[in-house]
Amino acid sequence: MAEIPEDADIRALLRRLARPRPAGGLVVERAALLAAGSDFDAIEAWLRKHGAVAEEVAPPASRPGSVGLYAERHAAAATAVPAARYVLPADALA
Repeated sequence: MAEIPEDADIRALLRRLARPRPAGGLVVERAALLAAGSDFDAIEAWLRKHGAVAEEVAPPASRPGSVGLYAERHAAAATAVPAARYVLPADALA
């Protein structure tokens, strides 16, 4: 069983991985968090608790002629896309 990271450990990890966002605040990539090898669920809970928002991923455009047998499969795949990154307020790591 993985040890749940402490608040200070999560802050240190996010300071290392987060980047400034042109619109303000910070952004951290989901892939970077997963690659860090820490407890992703604990980090994601910390992010949400501290005001981070999962950046919406635009669903793929519907394919022309997506009707019939495979139309539901394409629609389900479009809704199951996880967030690619998390946007944090500028003061989240202060």
